[in-house]
Amino acid sequence: MKKKLISIIIPLLNEEKNIPLVYDALREVWVKLPTYEYEFIFVNDGSTDHSALAIAALAAKDKAVKCIEFSRNFGKEMATTAGIEAATGDAVMMLDADLQHPPLRIPDFVSRWERGAEVVVGMRTHNASDRMVTRVGSKIFHAISGLISETSINKGETDFRLIDRVVVNAFKQLPERERMTRSLINWLGFKKEFVEFEAPARLHGDAKYSTSKLIHLALYSFVSNSLLPLRLAGWLGLCITFLSGLLGIAVFLERYIFNDAFSWHVSGSAQLAIINVFLIGIVLMALGIIALYIGKIHGEVAGRPLYVVRKRMNF
Repeated sequence: MKKKLISIIIPLLNEEKNIPLVYDALREVWVKLPTYEYEFIFVNDGSTDHSALAIAALAAKDKAVKCIEFSRNFGKEMATTAGIEAATGDAVMMLDADLQHPPLRIPDFVSRWERGAEVVVGMRTHNASDRMVTRVGSKIFHAISGLISETSINKGETDFRLIDRVVVNAFKQLPERERMTRSLINWLGFKKEFVEFEAPARLHGDAKYSTSKLIHLALYSFVSNSLLPLRLAGWLGLCITFLSGLLGIAVFLERYIFNDAFSWHVSGSAQLAIINVFLIGIVLMALGIIALYIGKIHGEVAGRPLYVVRKRMNF
């Protein structure tokens, strides 16, 4: 009987020292999976170190090692997308090159897939390399996402996941340019199971997702998965108009009907200034929210390719 093929996607940026280590770790795992074929797809996201040479060395000795090299840095989400689109396996596994997604857990993912799960998600219970700002930001993101998002992401969900070929085919139809892979896969639905894991500390290098990149990703996740921020602008405008109308009536009655009976002593210019400044602030906030959506529309309409490949190896 023909062996099933599992594609392993490894997006990376400046992971020269980790590439041989993650390859060796994956090869050790495959000793426990003798009934499956593999292909390792390294997606070099514009690395400026010797990552390309490290991948080329592996590809020269193992034809199952494949490489997609970008012309510049397009970001992890684009690198992951390129790997999914190039994968030919019956199932596709995604993991980071820094070994914080432990390859030893891959058999657990495969086992759940064979039992019928179409999406198997790695749930991180602890990360030895997490910074305080990352932990706090993650809690805030998941709290807000749970409140407003139409497609929520559970706390601890990662990109360390396995997806069936049917999910791959559906994912390839998604046209978004600003994308968060885990959110899009969750949106697709399909039968899902979870595998818990603890992320060890990085052996080499630093995390490539800076705080600014994480904030950018979170903002576009909110915009992509919920219309609530846009609706809030309308609700805020309605509430402020109603409240400012009541305030205006109250000031008018107190000053001009009851002849300043309550001694508020609010001058006409002061009233106008307070109301104008308050309403201008609300208008600017609403415009800021709407600007997020306009920026997203602009990115979608521009029609540029998601990424540009310099060369491919072993495809």
